Amino acid sequence: MTVHERYADPAARLGVANDTIALQLAHRSVRRFTDRPVSDDELYAIVAAAQSAATSSNLQAWSVVAVRDRARKARLAELAGGQAFIDQAPLFLVWVADLSRARRLAARAGARLDGADYLESTILGFVDTALAAQNAVVAAESLGLGTVFVGAIRNRPREVAAELGLPDHAVATFGLAVGTPDPTEDAGIKPRLPQDVVLHHEQYSDPAETDRLIEGYDAALEAYNTRHGLTGGWSDRVVGRLAGPESLSGRDKLRDELAHLGWPSR
Repeated sequence: MTVHERYADPAARLGVANDTIALQLAHRSVRRFTDRPVSDDELYAIVAAAQSAATSSNLQAWSVVAVRDRARKARLAELAGGQAFIDQAPLFLVWVADLSRARRLAARAGARLDGADYLESTILGFVDTALAAQNAVVAAESLGLGTVFVGAIRNRPREVAAELGLPDHAVATFGLAVGTPDPTEDAGIKPRLPQDVVLHHEQYSDPAETDRLIEGYDAALEAYNTRHGLTGGWSDRVVGRLAGPESLSGRDKLRDELAHLGWPSR
């Protein structure tokens, strides 16, 4: 059962399950794809699913740019830290937090839109975009496609905006490589933290108790990584990823970059 793999625990059980939950439990990142294109029909179904996600106040504050052109994918791959699978994937979706439509509506109406300048609106745009993209992932996987999110699209926001011709008040939040998984890729279902670490009832659980469970998870994730040619557990990864500005791959300047793109985030 995929629930065993998801928690790296042969005793893990689900009291209820269905095909949708099974699909979600089987999610993994795919970084190697076959040459089969993603059809327009598949793309439109994926976007329809994305548009069916919840959206704050029905603002629908996101857009998505579908990139198939090989040269453009290669340029985006370089901007995102040289990740070759972006170039190799038949479809690369760049998800855009987008208040430009609202700005244009206000300009045509001669109305104020000062609320768009505040951090709340930035968060709203990013949350709306993430909700839509996750719906898209589930839809893609239901069609037999594989995906992987690419946060490194935020490494160089201005260059990405120029490459995609984004208007002011629109910013690329992350990418999503999409394609048919290459069956020869050495990958599996990566274990997640035990539910008792992340699930709290009524109030936040005693951190001392939940943190004790992380030791076992570190061992499980290290074993998974070893099987797939990687190293280390979870705790070291967390600390290393958040160690300081130098570990953020240029994203330590993101507030300034957002302001330059029309998101002042007061």
